Amino acid sequence: MGQIMMSDAVKAVILGVIEGITEFLPVSSTGHLLLAQRFFGLGEGAFWQSFIILIQLGGILAIVALYFLKLWRVALGMFSNPDDRRFVIGVLVAFLPSVVIGLIFGKYIKAVLFDPFVVCFTLIAGGAVLLWVDQLNLKPREDDATRYPLPMYLWIGIAQCVAMIPGVSRSGASIVAAMLLGADKRSAAEFSFFLAIPTMVGAFAYDFYKNREEMTVDHIGVVAIGFVVSFITAVIVVKTFLTYVTRHGFTFFAWWRVALGTVGLIALALGK
Repeated sequence: MGQIMMSDAVKAVILGVIEGITEFLPVSSTGHLLLAQRFFGLGEGAFWQSFIILIQLGGILAIVALYFLKLWRVALGMFSNPDDRRFVIGVLVAFLPSVVIGLIFGKYIKAVLFDPFVVCFTLIAGGAVLLWVDQLNLKPREDDATRYPLPMYLWIGIAQCVAMIPGVSRSGASIVAAMLLGADKRSAAEFSFFLAIPTMVGAFAYDFYKNREEMTVDHIGVVAIGFVVSFITAVIVVKTFLTYVTRHGFTFFAWWRVALGTVGLIALALGK
């Protein structure tokens, strides 16, 4: 029993690190976690599938902690300040398309597209898109994620729906869409963080309710380990990512996606 618990704790730490590092980078946390499951046996079984969703709350709380003052100001001002109210509406408008698509096609997507081959191909394709966007001579018009025009929020939300295909990357899809619509790199990345809050809280609440009867004391302890590791890792990554991407763009993340997808396809072709 002790060995099993130790094994579970190690898995929780590894998956928490993967989730915390990849959730807010344009590299696809779902893709990384699916490949970790396929090639290393991490995250197999019903509980671990729920675990992966539940520890995303750690990443969300990292965003809340890092942007607490800004979010608190918006929360206090949304009933009296038109700009704050418009931003809250904008986040909800961007969040709505993923709710609709998820309810209609969610089961089909998980049944058909959650496949290692799909992940590898979309990792490579997404890397190519990031390289393309980095080469464009874009002229940013928006540098404040809380002040985008309402139609821009909607189009970003529609683009985020593409990330339901594993390997695409939720943050990557929303960042690329925001930049093509006129945002600078930093504000595009920040809005992807803000949009993640309702998106991932919704997924967490739904999965926790659906699997509440399976959450034993042992399970809660393992989830708590993954949660804390995910939170700490996400705090470090988000603070570093904003500075890095502002100065250097997305080239590193693009080639990381291409390399991982290529190695994955080779391993799958060899029957690994």
